[in-house]
Amino acid sequence: MAKKLFILDTNVLLHDHKCIYNFEENDVIIPIVVLEELDRFKKGNDLINFQAREFAREMDKMAGEKVFKEGIPLGAKKGKLFVATGKPIPEVMKESFSENTADHRILAITLHVKSTFPKRLTVLITKDINLRLKAKSLGVKAEDYENDKVKNIDILDKGVEIHEDFDSALIEALYQNQGIPVSDFPIKDKLPANQYFVLRNGTQSVLAQHDAISGLIRRVEKHGAYGIEPRNAEQTFSLNALLNPDIKLVSLTGKAGTGKTLLALAAALQQHQQYNQILLARPIVPLANRDLGFLPGDISEKIGPYMQPLFDNLGVIKSRFKATSKEVHTVDDMLKNEQLVITPLAYIRGRSLSDAFFIIDEAQNLTPHEVKTIITRAGEGTKMVFTGDVQQIDSPYLDMQSNGLAYLTDKMKGQEIFAHVNLMKGERSYLAELASDLL
Repeated sequence: MAKKLFILDTNVLLHDHKCIYNFEENDVIIPIVVLEELDRFKKGNDLINFQAREFAREMDKMAGEKVFKEGIPLGAKKGKLFVATGKPIPEVMKESFSENTADHRILAITLHVKSTFPKRLTVLITKDINLRLKAKSLGVKAEDYENDKVKNIDILDKGVEIHEDFDSALIEALYQNQGIPVSDFPIKDKLPANQYFVLRNGTQSVLAQHDAISGLIRRVEKHGAYGIEPRNAEQTFSLNALLNPDIKLVSLTGKAGTGKTLLALAAALQQHQQYNQILLARPIVPLANRDLGFLPGDISEKIGPYMQPLFDNLGVIKSRFKATSKEVHTVDDMLKNEQLVITPLAYIRGRSLSDAFFIIDEAQNLTPHEVKTIITRAGEGTKMVFTGDVQQIDSPYLDMQSNGLAYLTDKMKGQEIFAHVNLMKGERSYLAELASDLL
């Protein structure tokens, strides 16, 4: 069977700068217009700029004239990498697309490759839905980059597991003892580490967790954090994971108003003496794709609106106490001394974070590679919490299956230091809950 030819769009390289190594024995072609586009992304502090620079370094390792004609081998049992120079826009394209855009020049190269190698399957790989549709209208096979897509996102849709008609004696035992050995637990399906669930028998019920480190099913007690009390089982489970020192990585998913960020921040403040610094960060995804440079003001005024939701959560916590209370003074002092820092995520990249409680908000707008880059910054004593709503993605090239939050939750499931809770019930207000469900 002939090797396939995969032609990569710019957004694929910005999504994963090492993607060229993920096409097995098939050949990879990068249109020269893609390299031109990548040049525009190399400057800047955002993670997308990091991807562009890293890919440039990958290309530099393999630099040489062979990349234009003979191709450069990508490794054992891999295909070759080619750079395709520009080609004239064919008449069939001029009939449908009048503008001479970068996307259309990529399509022109794809059509040229397809006609030059008729016996080999030519596939355009792009995360741009419109470009895929344009390619298909010209008879070109086009696909999304799916190497890091999550195949099963059920874990992100399910609420708390509830086991009805459970043995009342075991429920009573959970209240009386430290826990029940997993071997004595009647649910024989393999329980992932730190799985949370509710056990019921009539009016009896208990919140429970699989503690994989001790091999026990433990009762989860309801605890508040820095003035914030859990209002439902999901929030109780979330705080349990956030306050557990053995769990170093937490992902909290759920729609707006379920309390993800508020709980994470409250748990961080509750444990502030255990960490040198609390960091709250979120990626900046400008509305309508307008660059921050278009906005008036200095850097603080530019990023202020994007960070405001995090300050709002901090305001909710402070409102639980009197203005003169010790808790409010502690928060103000931490902000003043930069022990509590609220910042755009791009300002964190490159740092090594030790003894920090790091909350990454809106993580559904990160790519899997960006999430990996962030987690690899964790030093000794650091706890990381990723929060977000996988149904509310602002990035044009991510979806429910390819975003970093879903990827993290899927890949880390079952690890002893990881816990995930999907919050289903909104607690912001009845109006917010109704709007989230109906609009």
